[in-house]
Amino acid sequence: MSILFGIDRLLQDDALRAKLAGRRVGLVGHPASVTASLDHSLYALAALDDVNVTCALGPQHGMRGDKQDNMIETEDYLDPDLGIPIFSLYGEHRRPTDHMLEPLDVVLYDLQDLGCRVYTYVTTLIYVIEEAARLGKSVWVLDRPNPAGRPIDGLTLRPGWESFVGVAEFPMVHGMTMGELGAWYIDSKKIDVDYHVVEMQGYRPNEGPGFGWPVNERAWVNPSPNAASLNMARAYGGTVMIEGTTLSEGRGTTRSLEVIGAPDLNANAMIEEMYRLAPHWLEGCKLRPTWFEPTFHKHVGQLCEGIHIHAEFGFYDPSQFKSWRVTALVLKAIRQLNPDYPIWRGLDFKYEYTEGHPAIDIINGSDELRTWVDDPTASPASLDAQLEKDLSAWRAESSAHHLYQ
Repeated sequence: MSILFGIDRLLQDDALRAKLAGRRVGLVGHPASVTASLDHSLYALAALDDVNVTCALGPQHGMRGDKQDNMIETEDYLDPDLGIPIFSLYGEHRRPTDHMLEPLDVVLYDLQDLGCRVYTYVTTLIYVIEEAARLGKSVWVLDRPNPAGRPIDGLTLRPGWESFVGVAEFPMVHGMTMGELGAWYIDSKKIDVDYHVVEMQGYRPNEGPGFGWPVNERAWVNPSPNAASLNMARAYGGTVMIEGTTLSEGRGTTRSLEVIGAPDLNANAMIEEMYRLAPHWLEGCKLRPTWFEPTFHKHVGQLCEGIHIHAEFGFYDPSQFKSWRVTALVLKAIRQLNPDYPIWRGLDFKYEYTEGHPAIDIINGSDELRTWVDDPTASPASLDAQLEKDLSAWRAESSAHHLYQ
């Protein structure tokens, strides 16, 4: 196998593990925290004689990935096989507490991310870094691929809009691995912490056929219940915005966050309008009319019509695909076709426990996307101008921390 993830390198390299000698180790993990042989990282580490695993911490959706929806909390528990505590970082607390970090000296972070600011595993990493710095603990990121690869897209989070789904000022689609992004954050915020990245071996994010994910070498394991495919990971940087709308993002179907629809949409009209407005935003993927009936969540039991985004196989070109802009254009097309369509979820929906702002604004880290969609005079060109400013700045800032070329 030509590619090794951080966990595989740690398991195979005695010299790396020697740096953990005499130190208590805690793992931040979830169902996709697996080795090349699909053994869970927690049990693979615990089986070693020279690593002292004393606890573990689970993020949103739980260590076991058993919580289907957002805002469903998990409890602490004892692992039935190892007898060690599994602390929840998505329950009473979002940040690791002194109690959670007391049993360990080194935090091993081994979460599979999707490359999107809203996907909360990056927030968990940053909270771990900040609390570890406060308590003098070490943080090791066992690096994993960004399945969305190096493409970047979306507006940068604006100051004052920080939340659990928007932890820092970077674009929606950031194009970095967790090891790289953690290093950027530490550098940008001048944090004094013992931080180490166990780099991947043989990772080439700019090469096909996976362009970020080693499709011929590693099985896909859902990092969260609705992250069921590589196509979802690529589309998610845009489709996650649908959580802030009245439209269905496909929850309750087998293609969650790959499809967008509602009972009162016309897919062909919508696609035609999208191509009229900004055909250059739709390159690198294929939009297909689709119909689906959610078994739970929004529009449950109703026939929805909409689009399926295919950023896969011969349709996918990472140099052209703009996941955030594709979904932004869906929303703009609906507004152009029906100015009175009730797109946005109201203030009564407290997205990730926030109050006072529409969910779509919390997701985007400002009100700029919603304002652009609702303004009949605002064009794709005007949004492109702001995006280019944001993304050019991020490209220069983030590339300095790239570990893989």
